[in-house]
Amino acid sequence: MSALAFPHTEQARRIGDDERARILADSGFGTYFTDFMAHATWTADAGWDEGEVVPYGPIQLSPASAVLHYAQEIFEGLKAFRHADGSVWTFRPERNAERMQASARRLALPELATDAFLTSLTALVAADEPWVPAPTTEESLYLRPFMFASEEFLGVRASRRVEYYVIASPAGAYFPRGVQPLVVWISDEYSRAGAGGTGAAKCGGNYASSLLGKAEALEHGADEVLFLDSETRTNIDELSGMNVFAITADGRLLTPSITGSILEGITRESVLALAADRGLERVEQRLAMSDVLEQVSSGEITEMFACGTAAVINPIGEFRALGGSWTVGDGGSGKTTLALRQEITDIQYGRIPDRHGWMTRLV
Repeated sequence: MSALAFPHTEQARRIGDDERARILADSGFGTYFTDFMAHATWTADAGWDEGEVVPYGPIQLSPASAVLHYAQEIFEGLKAFRHADGSVWTFRPERNAERMQASARRLALPELATDAFLTSLTALVAADEPWVPAPTTEESLYLRPFMFASEEFLGVRASRRVEYYVIASPAGAYFPRGVQPLVVWISDEYSRAGAGGTGAAKCGGNYASSLLGKAEALEHGADEVLFLDSETRTNIDELSGMNVFAITADGRLLTPSITGSILEGITRESVLALAADRGLERVEQRLAMSDVLEQVSSGEITEMFACGTAAVINPIGEFRALGGSWTVGDGGSGKTTLALRQEITDIQYGRIPDRHGWMTRLV
């Protein structure tokens, strides 16, 4: 078995300097992609090969590839940030590596060692360094590691051949309106994941199951959908791709406990750490939707927000459901919510000291 090194042979870039500059001036989110990608292959007989950094482009798959029929696939998401001195850093990548390993175990895929995961990120960002934007607000280079079953066979078992890739995309704000209070639709029909399922894994199927709920939310004029637990349809689970928090008037920070159907968000984990620094009492427990709405109506809950890698932290200003609507606080962006968001982004962009040791330099 080879050590994963992801070597890169110097090759011509597919996008010229002028076109890249045009893209970076208005990149949106997840629309454009860089010059290169990292790739490695695993087989049951030989393990992982050395890997390589190759030109970004289409992947050739057999119509019988296992992923197309049995959805054996996982992914991660993290960002590369340009600091004022020109260096490029990323945020808590070891936790992404560990979460990808946990997802791999749940989906019966091979685990990629943490050092190999970090090497793949470093190799790709070194090759694509001109694509890391200098931030005028919160621009970054979004990194998407993913792994899927590529063995050509039809049969329900774990694939004996697996591909690992990392692609990159310059990114601006996740929500087109920027950091504005979200309107969130509470779905009473659809569930994101069930007990004993893949809710805690970062796999495509969980996101596919959220799409109808997200469409339903848009039909009701909402930005996002909130899913409830599949067993009782009473407890808060998470949004289509973000964890949920509430802040109370007496200084408690409430969030649903990790039960196996909720993704262990790295931003979620970071928020809990920063909240402790601020003296907030952290409460992780089952949160009944009815109780939360009562506390919103009474003013006991003063702020709510959603968080994830792409959006970082975004305030929630209103909930809607078939039974009515509920405004959180004054419907605006809460002071503590914005302060937590500012602290995380200041750490990520190197504007304040990284006292938790969360940042890793890539270039």
